[in-house]
Amino acid sequence: MPIAMSPSPPPTRPQILFLGDGIQYSPDIYKRLQSQFDIVHPTKEDRHRPAFLQHLREGTWGDFQAIMRPSWHSGGEMGKWDEELIGLLPHRVKVSASAGAGYDWVDVGCLADHGILYCNGASASTEAVGDMALYHIISVFRQTTASLLAARSLSPAQFDAAHHHLPAASRNPRSHTLGIVGLGNIGMCTARKAYAAFGMKIVYHDIVRKSPELEAAVGATFYASVDEMLPQTDCLLLATPSDFSGRPFLTADVIALLPRGARFVNVARGSLVDEEALANALESGHLSAAGLDVHATEPSVSERLARMPNVTMTCHNGGGVVETRIGFEQLAMENVERVLRGEEPLSAVNAHLMGRQQAGSVYGDGTTHGTNGTG
Repeated sequence: MPIAMSPSPPPTRPQILFLGDGIQYSPDIYKRLQSQFDIVHPTKEDRHRPAFLQHLREGTWGDFQAIMRPSWHSGGEMGKWDEELIGLLPHRVKVSASAGAGYDWVDVGCLADHGILYCNGASASTEAVGDMALYHIISVFRQTTASLLAARSLSPAQFDAAHHHLPAASRNPRSHTLGIVGLGNIGMCTARKAYAAFGMKIVYHDIVRKSPELEAAVGATFYASVDEMLPQTDCLLLATPSDFSGRPFLTADVIALLPRGARFVNVARGSLVDEEALANALESGHLSAAGLDVHATEPSVSERLARMPNVTMTCHNGGGVVETRIGFEQLAMENVERVLRGEEPLSAVNAHLMGRQQAGSVYGDGTTHGTNGTG
């Protein structure tokens, strides 16, 4: 008579749910994780929302304690992380760490309500997005898109027209005022570049004022009221996170507070902009130019804005460099590792939404941390 086999004992090591196609740049860190934790790696098919939700309901992947998405280009197949999805996660989940600077696709407040820290990859993309912001700032002051289009037209007439007429619409950035909404990692990086390269005057609005030392480093002036800052602004830069509601910041009413002829640059999220209001302001001349790395309905862009030669558009490439991808991988893995070892995470964005006692129980010391900004 065969002897009945006892079921295998449950795993004694913490489990990580790994969302994405694989580790490309940091295999040594991944091997370190494997030596400490059990890693569950769903297939791409199982990551699509209907299947993903069903697997969570059935507990297919066990009682995992952490979620890790090291790459921005895979692992997001299930779409929005809302109450429907978050409510199905195991109760032992402590942390979700993802590539990417923005987090408009995840309800970080809902995660906090469930006792889950959310960690992003903002610091990995800071330098690259700051460079892209500077590119757009130059473009809106110097009307470079109109010049590029004329040069590529192969038309001597268009070339001559741009050569002779664009100077009347162009200005040097130097000594103009750059107004920044969101002086987090990316906003501060851009401020440093614009201050050092062009001697721009920096004014900013944020929910938390920077230290006197950081303000002095870029000659920045803080405005507690964004409505008071906007009339002082020659070029408005959005570098603030978009929340899960998707409400726009730049509306017709906000644009009306900017001086006539002001410029606008967005390297944050397209959902922060009412693109019809922006197009109306550009057509009326209230705004003289705009630079957009992000768009409201990506991967589609506004047809009205795309037809305007005074609008510079890029394809959400702000953080798109190899160095950013390396940093995203490392941050996602290291954040998960630190939290599961009872240490403080490197880039938590929602700890301030969790009670001190709850947050302390997650990473050990009871310290709370705010957002790192966006990208």
